[in-house]
Amino acid sequence: MPTLCSLVGKKGGHKGRMRTFNNPEEIDAQMKAEKERKKLQEEEAGASLNDAEGEKLPGSGSEDSDDEDGSQKRKGVEGLIDIENPNRVAQKNKKVTEIQLEEPRALSRREREEIEKQKAKERYMKMHLAGKTDQAKADLARLAIVRKQREDAARKKEEERKAKEAAATASRGVSALSLK
Repeated sequence: MPTLCSLVGKKGGHKGRMRTFNNPEEIDAQMKAEKERKKLQEEEAGASLNDAEGEKLPGSGSEDSDDEDGSQKRKGVEGLIDIENPNRVAQKNKKVTEIQLEEPRALSRREREEIEKQKAKERYMKMHLAGKTDQAKADLARLAIVRKQREDAARKKEEERKAKEAAATASRGVSALSLK
């Protein structure tokens, strides 16, 4: 006996079927019912936590941390099956008061090298400004040579100017005598 699937030639043959849609009122009603169900579950969980807190002794401080881990909302099947996994590390939230900001943190290798590099550069610049490095000594020697050359050039210029003035005054004197 051939089946409907073999007659159509495809598995399912869903494309020719008529599709059904939900009414928006039905969807709203389902969402409201789901919200109410969640509210009831949260209220029951809150009431059971309050009962558990009232039963424990007020002086026991070590039990407080155990209850905080156990009160986490379990997802999926975790609530039904209780399994202790020795490899699972429970995440502990640190309080702001527990965090110590004053404690110096260990620097990474790159950070340490960067700091050392900056300090070495500062030391070099101080020595360079004081004239104690080889480069600074070479620069100062070059500056002294340039300064001496400029002084010699200025002295020669001044002598030439004086010589021109003397020649000009001498030629004026000769031309004045020749006119008389």
